[in-house]
Amino acid sequence: MTDRTIDMPDRQEVDATFRKVAWRLVPILMLAYVLAFIDRGNVGFAKLQFMGDLHFSEATFGLGGGLFYLGYSVFEIPSNLWLARIGARTTLLRIMICWGLCSAALAFMTAPSHYYILRFLLGAAEAGLFPGVLFYLTTWIPPSRRSQFTALFMSAIAISGIVSGPLSGAILGATDGLLGLKGWQWLFLIEGLPSALTGIVIYLVLADSPQTAKWLSARELGIITGELQSEANTGQQQRQHHFAAALRDKRLYLLAGMSVGLIAGGAGIPLWLPTILRGTGIRDSFTIGLLSAIPYIIAVVVQQLVARSSDRLRERRWHAAVPTLLCAFCWMLLPQAMSHPWMAVSLLTVMTAGYLGATGPFWTMPSLYLSGSAAAGGIALITTCGGIGAFFAPTLVGWMTTATGSLTYGLYAYGAIMALGAVVMLVGTRPNGSATATAQPHEGELRLAAKQRVDV
Repeated sequence: MTDRTIDMPDRQEVDATFRKVAWRLVPILMLAYVLAFIDRGNVGFAKLQFMGDLHFSEATFGLGGGLFYLGYSVFEIPSNLWLARIGARTTLLRIMICWGLCSAALAFMTAPSHYYILRFLLGAAEAGLFPGVLFYLTTWIPPSRRSQFTALFMSAIAISGIVSGPLSGAILGATDGLLGLKGWQWLFLIEGLPSALTGIVIYLVLADSPQTAKWLSARELGIITGELQSEANTGQQQRQHHFAAALRDKRLYLLAGMSVGLIAGGAGIPLWLPTILRGTGIRDSFTIGLLSAIPYIIAVVVQQLVARSSDRLRERRWHAAVPTLLCAFCWMLLPQAMSHPWMAVSLLTVMTAGYLGATGPFWTMPSLYLSGSAAAGGIALITTCGGIGAFFAPTLVGWMTTATGSLTYGLYAYGAIMALGAVVMLVGTRPNGSATATAQPHEGELRLAAKQRVDV
């Protein structure tokens, strides 16, 4: 046993280490999130067939669409706090197997009660996935790099939209009547069961922390640990470390207000996008699927550009608020575009790009104020509030659509919710000495602060 001091790594070596981390972690986490969004949003495409087969009303559809988020919200905080104790691998294994089976079971619903129960259970099964991954990334990635990692992970939302639309449209058209099952039944089966299998793959591939990652060298582990420690020390004074203390910080609730607008408005896109496109006069399911991919193709590029700008300027508030307000504006313009298919597709594209553009910067903000168990519980609380908003929004929109015979007022409601959330966040998290230390540019390059002990 000998002691040896590892020399200071240069920026290229640090960048190379985190690129290695990105290639190891992000693809498998993105796959999980792609499948999650396909399974939570494919009901919007299945709706094109099962509404007539099962004689569901728009109010029934909206309530079931929202119940997913109620189940998600009820179990999100317990799931994320449990993740901090048992690790990401076991948590994601449990989440993905349960939600995959719940999604596939929707193929056999015959009554509104079945739809309600399974959508609630689907949300309960998936609870903790998103905040759990955000918390997991805080144990690997320092704040100065986190927005890009977060946006890269969340590009899975756009990828799911690119894949899900054409895939769902093709399944609906190609499998209807196969082996006595409707196309919408095959849709749930084909898109649900792979999620359960992916959970097993994630369990085998992921490491719970850098310290348990066998694929990291001792020097790479030292670089990651040093970067995390260096930036943790920079922001140590303004962070809450315990969940109980975090609950007394008003910024937590203001971020939750933004979460309500962002999650509710964003969740409405896959839920109602196929209906909006059919409302413009398009009838073919496969064409609707192809057109629904266009907004996500543009949005995935915008998402990464906004995240890079946010990291480069070390600014989060406006990078989150401006795209959200743009999305809100497009929601409100959609009723005027319903008779013009390409105008509707254009607005849906800008709207989707705005929603996804805001995600990277916004979901980096909670970790600016929270760390330790407060980060796990605080992020889950913020997303739980967003989930509650996402429950009420489609329920309200479905009721208004049934009552008025038009989706117009529902589209206005989505826009208003998103705009209000952005304003609340901007007003409540104004820059000051205690809140935005990480928003200011660091002077010089970050370096390892301590010696690394190596066993030889």
